Amino acid sequence: MAQEQTMKPETAAKKLGILLTAAPESFQSAPLTRTAFDELRTEPPTWLEDLRRDGPHPRPVVAQKLGISISGLSRAGIDDALTTADIKTLLEQKPEWLVRERATQAAVHAENARVKQERAAKAAARAAD
Repeated sequence: MAQEQTMKPETAAKKLGILLTAAPESFQSAPLTRTAFDELRTEPPTWLEDLRRDGPHPRPVVAQKLGISISGLSRAGIDDALTTADIKTLLEQKPEWLVRERATQAAVHAENARVKQERAAKAAARAAD
C-alpha cells in the first residue's frame, strides 16, 4: 500500500495563507498528510479561522489586503507580520507611502491589462488572416 503524501508545516501554512509562527505548536511541529490538509481547508478549526480573520498575517496576505505588492511592503520598511487591526488602521490613516504604493500597483495592473488586450488583438488578427 502506498504511503500518503505529506507536506511540511511551512508549505501547509503558505497554502492556507497563515503565519506559521502564529499557528499552534502541534501544527508547526509535524508534517501534514494531504487528507489532514484537505480537512483543514474544508472544515477549518477555530484557531485557523481566528488566524485568517485576525492575523497576524504573512507578508503576501498583508500586501494583498493593503492592495500593494510585497516589494511595496519592503520599500515601506514593513518587515513584520501585521494583524487585521494594523491593516485596517493603515487603510484608514492612508500614509503617503501606502497611497504611492497603491497607485503603483494600480498602474501595474492597468499596464498588464493593456498588454493582455494588445496580445489578444494581435492573436485575433493572426487568426483572421
